[in-house]
Amino acid sequence: MSSLGVNSYRFSISWARVLPKGIFGDVNLEGINFYNHLIDALIIKGIQPFVTLSHYDVPQELEDRYGAWLSPKSQKDFAYFAEICFKYFGDRVKYWVTFNEPNVQANHGYRYGMFPPSRCSSPFGNCSYGDSGKEPFIAAHNIILSHATAVDVYRTMYQKEQGGSIGIVLQANWFEPLSNSTADKSAAERAQSFTLNWFLDPIIHGKYPAEMEDIVDSILPKFSTSEKEKLKMGLDFIGINHYTSYYVQDCIYSPCEPGFGISRTEGLYRQSSERNGLPIGESVPSPVDWLNVYPHGMEKMVTYVMERYSNIPMYITENGYGFLEKLDSNNEEALHDVHRVKYMADYLDALMRAVRKGADVRGYFAWSLLDNFELRYGYSVRFGLHHVDYATLKRTKKLSATWYKQFISTHKGKSLMPQYNGEDFQY
Repeated sequence: MSSLGVNSYRFSISWARVLPKGIFGDVNLEGINFYNHLIDALIIKGIQPFVTLSHYDVPQELEDRYGAWLSPKSQKDFAYFAEICFKYFGDRVKYWVTFNEPNVQANHGYRYGMFPPSRCSSPFGNCSYGDSGKEPFIAAHNIILSHATAVDVYRTMYQKEQGGSIGIVLQANWFEPLSNSTADKSAAERAQSFTLNWFLDPIIHGKYPAEMEDIVDSILPKFSTSEKEKLKMGLDFIGINHYTSYYVQDCIYSPCEPGFGISRTEGLYRQSSERNGLPIGESVPSPVDWLNVYPHGMEKMVTYVMERYSNIPMYITENGYGFLEKLDSNNEEALHDVHRVKYMADYLDALMRAVRKGADVRGYFAWSLLDNFELRYGYSVRFGLHHVDYATLKRTKKLSATWYKQFISTHKGKSLMPQYNGEDFQY
C-alpha cells in the first residue's frame, strides 16, 4: 500500500473475532490486539484506517439465540459491539462505516438464500427456512435501526473527543430505462428505491421511499416516534460501492419475462444487461457475468445521490474489475491487465465529471488491493491490483497497480473540488 502511495485503507472488523458470543460473552482481547496491530502498522506508514463494523457476518451465537437481524434485539447487540470498537480503536480510527452493503445482505441472505444465514422460500430459492416475501424487510428494518443506534452512541459518547466521522456503505448499481416510456422511467426510479433508497431514505429522511410504500406498505415495518427521533442522527457520509449498470423494464403495465426484480416485493421491474440484443456499455462483455462496463453509470449514480440527499459527503468505497481465473493462463497474461486499467481510467474520468458538477466526493477505493477470496466465487475471480499466487502467497504487481500509483502521484495534493482540500482526498 505504501509503495502505491495510498493514504487510506478500507477494511472490516469481524464481529465474532472481537465478541465471539456478542453481548452474551466476554471481549476477545486476542481479536482486539489483532486489529490494534493492523491499525498501528497502517498509521506508521501514513495510511488512514477506514473501518467497517459489519460486513455480512454476525456471531453464530446471535443467530442461534434470537435469529440475528430478524429480531429487534440485534439493535442493542450491534450498538454494544460498535461501542467496544469505538472504545478500543477510536483514538486512531477517524472513519467509521456501520454496515457494508446491507441492501445486498437483506436480499441475498433473506430473499434468495445465497448469503448467510441462507433463508428463503419458493419461488426465490429452496432453503430450509425463511419467508422471502417478508424477512428481507424485517432484517433491513433492524439493520437501519442498528445503524441509527450505533451512530447515536458515537455522536453522544465518542465523536467530540475522537474527532471522527461515521457513515454507511451501500451497493449502488445504476439503472437505465429500457425505453423512453414513462413506465420504464418510473421502473428505473423504482429499482433505485428498492435497492439504494430502501436504506438511505429512512436514515436521511426518516421514512421509506414512496415507491416502496405504494407497493409493499402492508409488509414494511413501521418506525415508532422514538425510532424516528433516533434516525435524525443520520450520518456524516455515504459510501458508494459502484461497479455496474443495467437496463430496467416496467413490469406493472407490461408483462415481463422471468428475471431479477419482477415480483411485487422486489419492485415490479425487470433488469437486463441488454437492449435489443446489444449490451449496455461496452460491446464486449466483462469476464464476470454481473459486471457490465458502463462508465457513464458512475457519473449518473454519484449525481443522483448528490441531488437526492442534499450533497452529503460521499466516498466511492468500492470500484473495480474482475477476471475469471484461467488455469491454463500464463503469469504474464495475468499481470498485463489492460482491461482493468481501462475500466479504472474510464470510471475515474466519469467520477471527475460528477465532481465538476458539484458532487462532494472525498475519496475513492479500488477493489481490490490483492486478489482474494470473493464471496460466492471463492478464488475463481480476481479483482486485485496485485496478483497472488495462492500456492505460495507471493504477491506481484500488475499493470493496474503501476497505473494506479501514477494516477495517485499525479493527482495527490490537487483539489478535485474547489471547496475541498485535495491533500485529504482518500485513495
